[in-house]
Amino acid sequence: MKKVYFFGILIFLIQWAGAQVVTSDPAIPVETNQVLITFYADRGSAGLEDYSGDIYAYTGVITDQSSSDSDWKYVKADWDENIADCKLTKIGSNQYTLTISPSIKVFYGVPDGEKILKMAFVFRNEDGSKEGKDTGGSDIFVDVSDEVLAVSIESPLDKSLIPVGEDVVVNVNSILSDQLSLFINDVEIESTTSTSISYTLVNVTEDSYSIKAVASSGTNIVEDNVTLYTRGTPVEEPMPEGLSRGINRIDDSSVTAVIYAPYKEYVYLMGDFNDWTPASNYLMKKDGDYFWLTLNGLSVDTEYAYQYWMDGNLKIADPYTNKILDPWNDQYIPDRIYPNLKDYPVGKTDGITSVFSTTIDNFNWDADNFVAPDKETLVIYEMLIRDFTEDQDIKTVTDTLSYLKRLGVNAIELMPFNEFEGNDSWGYNPSFYFATDKAYGTAVDYKTFINECHKNGIAVIMDMVLNHSFGQSPLVQMYFDGEKPTAENPWYNVEHNMKNPDAQWGYDFNHESLETQALVDSICSFWMNEYKIDGFRFDFTKGFTNTEYGESSWASPKDDSRIAILQRMTDEIWKRKSDAYVIFEHLSDNDEETILANYGIMLWGNANHAYNEATMGYDSDLSWTSYVARGWDSPQVVNYMESHDEERLMYKNKLYGNSEGDYDTSDEDIALKRMEAAAAIFFSTPGPKMIWQFGELGFDLSINRCTDGTVDDACRLAQKPPVWEYQDEENRKRLFDVYKRMIDIKIGEEVFNTADFTMDVSGDVKKIALNMSGTDVRVAANFGVTAQVVCPYFSTEGWWYNNILNDSIYVSDVDVPLTFQPGEYVVYSQKKLTGFDTNTSIEDDENTYKAKLINCYPNPFSTALRIETDLGGEKTMEIYSISGVCVKKKRFNEEKITLQLNELAKGQYLIKVANASSVSYSKIVKY
Repeated sequence: MKKVYFFGILIFLIQWAGAQVVTSDPAIPVETNQVLITFYADRGSAGLEDYSGDIYAYTGVITDQSSSDSDWKYVKADWDENIADCKLTKIGSNQYTLTISPSIKVFYGVPDGEKILKMAFVFRNEDGSKEGKDTGGSDIFVDVSDEVLAVSIESPLDKSLIPVGEDVVVNVNSILSDQLSLFINDVEIESTTSTSISYTLVNVTEDSYSIKAVASSGTNIVEDNVTLYTRGTPVEEPMPEGLSRGINRIDDSSVTAVIYAPYKEYVYLMGDFNDWTPASNYLMKKDGDYFWLTLNGLSVDTEYAYQYWMDGNLKIADPYTNKILDPWNDQYIPDRIYPNLKDYPVGKTDGITSVFSTTIDNFNWDADNFVAPDKETLVIYEMLIRDFTEDQDIKTVTDTLSYLKRLGVNAIELMPFNEFEGNDSWGYNPSFYFATDKAYGTAVDYKTFINECHKNGIAVIMDMVLNHSFGQSPLVQMYFDGEKPTAENPWYNVEHNMKNPDAQWGYDFNHESLETQALVDSICSFWMNEYKIDGFRFDFTKGFTNTEYGESSWASPKDDSRIAILQRMTDEIWKRKSDAYVIFEHLSDNDEETILANYGIMLWGNANHAYNEATMGYDSDLSWTSYVARGWDSPQVVNYMESHDEERLMYKNKLYGNSEGDYDTSDEDIALKRMEAAAAIFFSTPGPKMIWQFGELGFDLSINRCTDGTVDDACRLAQKPPVWEYQDEENRKRLFDVYKRMIDIKIGEEVFNTADFTMDVSGDVKKIALNMSGTDVRVAANFGVTAQVVCPYFSTEGWWYNNILNDSIYVSDVDVPLTFQPGEYVVYSQKKLTGFDTNTSIEDDENTYKAKLINCYPNPFSTALRIETDLGGEKTMEIYSISGVCVKKKRFNEEKITLQLNELAKGQYLIKVANASSVSYSKIVKY
């Protein structure tokens, strides 16, 4: 579940169509004069049509200092601020006026020396819940002229499409002119000494009309030009067999474009191949609800930008495109991330364009021997490409795979990387579902990453958002009334079924629609086939339903219709790739999750709160991390201590940690030690696991950290710095090593997937028993803030191996009580597990002690312990608990010393004595 924040105003930048939403008097406003704006509420997006309350203008200007039409300057008032200067006056049905006085310059407060190019408007009701915008939801602009000779063709709009046979009114206005002339197709139609011309072009029939207005004053001459296009009726002709939606490559010089567009009267295909003009031979043919057209004479190895131009002058990119050009955001992508990016066709069109080429993809997939890991052994590393490296690109992530290989994870889950709105995002505001986002690299870069992952035995899981889209999606734009999708939209609901505003993002997919289901299937199929994706994590799958839920609901109760929708989607994925991972961020009531889990679907298991309470030293219960406790047939719960949606454990440890006496869990070193204990329990719980990036190093910057280092809820999506320098800190490096050790044995040892296990994880002391003949494992940790007596309940007498310390103990009583200091933990096994380092361990073999340079007696001892050693010079003595905590340290020069150890709790310890050149160990027991 995501809360997506947007800054600025949603702009489609779609061409005006039909009657203008606003007019101005005078027709050519000058910045030093007053102007009267008339707003027609029933035009454009019509979001305020027939509204009975007060209407206000949200308004600013575009100046020569603006970077684009979205860079408004000198905005008159905040969005939710109702001021008298911006209140409109109603003059008739759906007609309102706003007086900009005493001049445009003074009204907006534009300083001298800055030139006003346009006035910008969005009209709204009192609380901003309704908007009046231009056609397609774009902002409204009115050009502003210098106080010099000027001329403007007010209508028709440039590149208007007019049905054959209609009449067109041409209106021309000028200022400071002595002579004004109108030309149509280079023929002078009218000339006057007046400052305006109105002429009706009757019965348009030609493909296009060139309209030119010329104004003169003495020897000064200015002109304005527009092109008018006429449109006919599409030819109805069946499509050739075997075509798919989008661009279909025929050969090196030919493609066929196909778009599904029910209810649309016509569609033109325009782009680099026809200079972006809706010429008659680019009017697409019609086959039922499909439009199609074959392009010939193309050049191989050439990229062509293109759009579809359909009813109402709506221009959209291809929903099925594999690449887009973005006029607002591409300029900020560094060349090192996306070299030689095709230039946007400035001046040719507006809005996002799609791109195609006839070039065949010859990427060399050479990880032929890759087999995706079993679900039960999955250790997933969740990653946001943007925040994982300083370079913020997928190429650099590929270069750091050795780090993840060393950590031992066998799957990487990339947060959404199909095209999303803007460049700086978590990716949960998707716009194009078949294109990789260029902000992170090229398509080849992504394929290289996946291929290298597979060569290293690492699966790649794609985070996919199919609950909603936002306004840049052409699937939204095709059927949109300016505020929401229309009832004709084949893919989206008109209204959210989730009435809880916190569960509403963008525009809601209608998953009961057969068209939506076909879209979902094609999206999943594309990524598995074209990019070798091993599976998907689907965002907010509770939203895949049309069942209505109330304002306070998170849609958690069992929903049979939703279950059927999700099972159908999963079946289609498995038809295409039988071993594909299907993971849901569902978080519904357990009766529904049980059905989905028993179907073979994995589900996110959010254990963040429970684990954080434990690491901070408060009461916690981890029972729900067990699939058995949830009544599931198999381990389908993907447990995680952290994800991109939750606060970092270490941040809260350091801020809110509990304490007792000198023991304080908010101390960084102590907090990191407790994170080791959490990792031991976490990885020992049977079933797949997920790590959120840098959790293995104790990342401790808040989820709400702003880029300036402050913490604010509004900064949740802000960039977070990567913390590679944490590897140089001893305690964080130790945490990494514990993660690595636990991952190694989880993946490498079958006992960690056993169905014969018990968990006692509801108190301060948490214990897990994993049973498998000859390989039993006992895990225990004290998450309290005081010492606790712990019975690991060993299953047999004999030697047991501590797999974190690479140490061993001899168990003569299976119910032996051990004293655990706060934060202490152990991972004991009957046999030495994968990676047990015998070179650094204290062996159970008697030969180990023959070369011992230290003698401790009595052993066991009750209070005093005498130490004798052959080591010379100054020596350091350290005593460690069974989980590796140093509980006593002393420097001495003597060969024999006596220690009073009354303060030590009963239990087993490891003593280490070292001088400058040697080190020696011994085990001691206090009773």
